[in-house]
Amino acid sequence: MPGPEELVRRAAGRVVDARRPDGTAYRSLPEDVGKVLASELGLPLREIQALCLDAGIVPERYARNLNAHSMPQQARLLRSRAVVVGLGGLGGHVLDTLCRMGVGRIAAADGDSFEQSNLNRQLLSSAATLGQPKAQAALERAAQINPAVELHAEQVFWDERAMESILTGADIVVDALGGLDDRPALARAATGAGVPLVTAAIAGHSGYVATVLPGEAGPTALIGTGAAAEDTLGSPAPAVAIAANLQCAEALRILGGDKPVLAGKMLVFDLVDMTFETMQIA
Repeated sequence: MPGPEELVRRAAGRVVDARRPDGTAYRSLPEDVGKVLASELGLPLREIQALCLDAGIVPERYARNLNAHSMPQQARLLRSRAVVVGLGGLGGHVLDTLCRMGVGRIAAADGDSFEQSNLNRQLLSSAATLGQPKAQAALERAAQINPAVELHAEQVFWDERAMESILTGADIVVDALGGLDDRPALARAATGAGVPLVTAAIAGHSGYVATVLPGEAGPTALIGTGAAAEDTLGSPAPAVAIAANLQCAEALRILGGDKPVLAGKMLVFDLVDMTFETMQIA
């Protein structure tokens, strides 16, 4: 595989001088140039983008990620692998954000198709996607947002054995499941694979987000299974979007090489009185 030096040589004359809003100068790789380099070098676009960052060249689509993320962290995101279980309310927002942020490889699954009751909150749903499998909508969305992302999406409900298999080699798993019954199996699979789990749930205008490190207790141990509170309290769009993006913030932090903030904790929010509280999980 060519290194950053070879990439710089190939990109000579095609890199653009640019400035951030604060006036800081940087070398920018336009999207179309990245695609040409990927074709010339026979590499995935995500690796071309990562090699550019290794060489101090910023793919323009990630310019506004910096300095919130360093160049090495952005390259690390491009070389990471995330698993998203569920592509409904939480999962659609999570997928969208991970693609925009440049997480290079994503595996996801959901056995459902879109129905009218999804339209109030599920980002991947629209009048045009009603009846369409959520996994297919996810593939189309990811390709439109960021062609550098390699998404493997299955129209299936993974059982525990499948979860264990798909989590092998993953860097993070995001629990975007609906209800409560399948969450213990996912938590066990994450522990078995040694993968951090970022989980969330909402009920009405409230919800929680937590990170469960392998072998540690998570919200499932406190809440259990059975009927979910959202079945009676509803699933309004603001609560879903906030929970999903809090999940993304924590997942991206971990993928970028930083320590999780919510390990062993639950961040609980209530949009009625606009409170956010952090609780320890015993």
